[in-house]
Amino acid sequence: MKRIHLAAAAACALLFTGLASSSTEDDVRKRIAPVGQVYLSGDAPAQATADTGPRSGEQVYQTACFACHGTGALDAPKPGESSWEPRIAQGFDVMLQKSIEGFNNMPAMGTCMNCSEDEIAEAIRFMIEGV
Repeated sequence: MKRIHLAAAAACALLFTGLASSSTEDDVRKRIAPVGQVYLSGDAPAQATADTGPRSGEQVYQTACFACHGTGALDAPKPGESSWEPRIAQGFDVMLQKSIEGFNNMPAMGTCMNCSEDEIAEAIRFMIEGV
């Protein structure tokens, strides 16, 4: 019985060795190729993305706020819901400050670390529109 197991193990090892060695050198190079490049001073710079200007409240909402405010996760009020009313009653400046600094379950800047304070304000205006 031991001999059968050893023979089966040896056959499997030979099979997998044959499969692994059938890769061409080009296939190996593609698999281990770097995912980026480093440019040193004086070398050709990478293409920079153009600044598109400030984003609208809806754009910020769609990219940074939707995960919680679009689904109601962690009790986040959805756009246009009446659950915004007590927050609105505190005043827009308080809502903006809490959005920037973080409050309860919401992290600072509402997870949009590359947003300006004006963009956060526009996102709030978008979400409370129609309340």
